[in-house]
Amino acid sequence: MASEHSEGHEGPAYRRVLDPERDAAALKALTHPLRIRLLGLLRQHGPATASELAVRTGESSASTSYHLRVLAKYAWVSEAEHRDGRERRWRSVHSVTSWSNTSMEAAPESRAFVEFSRRRQIEHLEESLGRHDADLAAGRLAPEWREPSGISDLMPRLTPESLTELWQALDEKLTELVARDEGDVRAEQVMLMTAGLPMAGSGPQAEPGPESDAEPESRDTTS
Repeated sequence: MASEHSEGHEGPAYRRVLDPERDAAALKALTHPLRIRLLGLLRQHGPATASELAVRTGESSASTSYHLRVLAKYAWVSEAEHRDGRERRWRSVHSVTSWSNTSMEAAPESRAFVEFSRRRQIEHLEESLGRHDADLAAGRLAPEWREPSGISDLMPRLTPESLTELWQALDEKLTELVARDEGDVRAEQVMLMTAGLPMAGSGPQAEPGPESDAEPESRDTTS
């Protein structure tokens, strides 16, 4: 299964598929909180200067400029078309970063990257939930967005093959819908977080765990 890290999705994704051996230095460069945040901001909001990103992150422009150059060295970002000649503008080279979980298990550095990336995704979910709630409260989102928005924590019983098929079906459907909605003025950027995390010992005969009294399925509409 290929895992993914995005933080923003504008049109059909151009993926960077990581190879833990070939991309060891690039992985190490990205395992830095500010760098992965800068990359996420460029993916989410489009090209920006170091000064603009400094305002968004609360860092100095010297710091964001340095970390952007590191990201550029390993082909995570590149220079974008400039509005003028005063300051560089940077853009994300890829919309989505993908990898094989099996391949990434080969070395401690790549395993650390996967763990770091997953933690950052959870942080991004929390940030997006706060922004979503604020946008609804302030009327920045049309009322029709209230009903379809939400978070699910379903717990189906699946085989490895079925979970793989589910990921593939989701990817295909998302690509189809993004293409369909391209150019529609009603379309908004949607933070879509998905997780498939099998847990051992969850069969019918398993001993009750510390969370066995939790509801097996729920949907939080966040509205």
